[in-house]
Amino acid sequence: MRPDRAFPRLVVAGLGGDTGKTLVTLALILHARRQGIPVAAFKKGPDYIDAAWLRWASGRPARNLDTYLMGFDAARDSFHRNALAEGLNVVEGNRGLYDGSDARGTHSTAELAKLLRAPVILTMNVTKVTRTAAAFVRGCQVLDPEVRIAGVILNQVGSRRHESVIRDAVREACGVPVVGALPRIPEDRLLPGRHLGLVTPEEHPGIAELEGNIGYLCEENMDWEALLRLAREAPGPGLAPPAEAAGAPEAGPTIGVVQDSAFTFYYPENLEALRAAGARLRLCSPLSGEPFPKDLDALYVGGGFPETHGGLLAESRDWLKGLARAAEGGLPVYAECGGLMLLSTAIRMGETRHPMAGVLPFDVELLRRPQGHGYVEMVVDRPNPFYPLRTSIRGHEFHYSRIVPGGGEVDSACLVNRGTGALPGRDGILFRSVWASYTHVHALATPEWARGLVAAARDHRTGEGSPDPDMEQNAPPSANPVGPPRSP
Repeated sequence: MRPDRAFPRLVVAGLGGDTGKTLVTLALILHARRQGIPVAAFKKGPDYIDAAWLRWASGRPARNLDTYLMGFDAARDSFHRNALAEGLNVVEGNRGLYDGSDARGTHSTAELAKLLRAPVILTMNVTKVTRTAAAFVRGCQVLDPEVRIAGVILNQVGSRRHESVIRDAVREACGVPVVGALPRIPEDRLLPGRHLGLVTPEEHPGIAELEGNIGYLCEENMDWEALLRLAREAPGPGLAPPAEAAGAPEAGPTIGVVQDSAFTFYYPENLEALRAAGARLRLCSPLSGEPFPKDLDALYVGGGFPETHGGLLAESRDWLKGLARAAEGGLPVYAECGGLMLLSTAIRMGETRHPMAGVLPFDVELLRRPQGHGYVEMVVDRPNPFYPLRTSIRGHEFHYSRIVPGGGEVDSACLVNRGTGALPGRDGILFRSVWASYTHVHALATPEWARGLVAAARDHRTGEGSPDPDMEQNAPPSANPVGPPRSP
């Protein structure tokens, strides 16, 4: 593949959250596929749910591009490794175009667009504005002229006259074409939301009709030919594609992955990294009606919405008891967020209490406000089965649940320097060979994760299971009382 090959690409950005970026991106992807054009989709930032919708629309894994977690080089390499040279590549931004980790907009959608040399389609909610919309576009142009704002899509247009006035104002003041105008349709009629964002595709009540409804938006309200032309005019990336990864080693230990409508939060790179490290993956689910698998060498439980499946999970007593017996017997278990909730004694939702596996000596409760939201930086400072001491971990958290104060003492492995975690200033709760945290990790950001989980699985299979001697050095006492987490 030539290094100057121009991967057709667009970045769909907005002036802030809830401007219609996801709806516009899905409409664009679905219409492209109707035209016989394959699409690779990407999500800027760590979000699982938007990426799940992009996967649904594109029919292939959607990749997260997060320069804060994985660095600029790794994000760029991930794009070029997974982008389509001859199809269409669509990146959905997050928050506002220039919103990043600081006042300079570091790690913003704008910086990612510059990194990928991709034209930006700016999506705007134009409720109760006309010419002021042009001022917003012009401001985005002036703030950083290196960001190429190639087109504008108007959302929540009230009438043909409303649309016409804004089109003329944007063209005259900014020299940018309006390439779409969506009518006033409450987005939650198509994509209903809840406490972590959108409902997942697996739980959407009208998924069968949704594809046609969203695809119609592009067909009737967006200038498809102009959008495709802008994508194809994107300059070549100017870099050779990253080297192909080495083939996976001979298959080794078997790692179960809990995956169903309750547990959907998995980065494709994480599963790929486990396979590349030699693991065989086996999907399993407490909702399947099957017994807990007995021939696993480790278990990986990602995040999701166990709280909305609390009753069904609680009814899966045999599976939960099997999980508890396996953990008690030393099975390595790595659990993130929803996985932590599954391992708890119970999930409380108001007056309702759903018993869970009881591996960890505390309940968790679902509250009305986020208990942790944003990036996490932590350092491993105590021995554990998965990470060497002094490993720096960058991840993210987004949870409305917290550990109920008053439970028994637990061990933890990490000092949290940024974020909330599971305990006051700490995360990575430990029990035998179990790790449970509110922090999600990405394999490209934390390569130690896959190596550690596969090594723990291999040790369990061979009967070794003892921690690396280097992990024992300078380990402070590890017991923590269960209490409310500190504020973000």
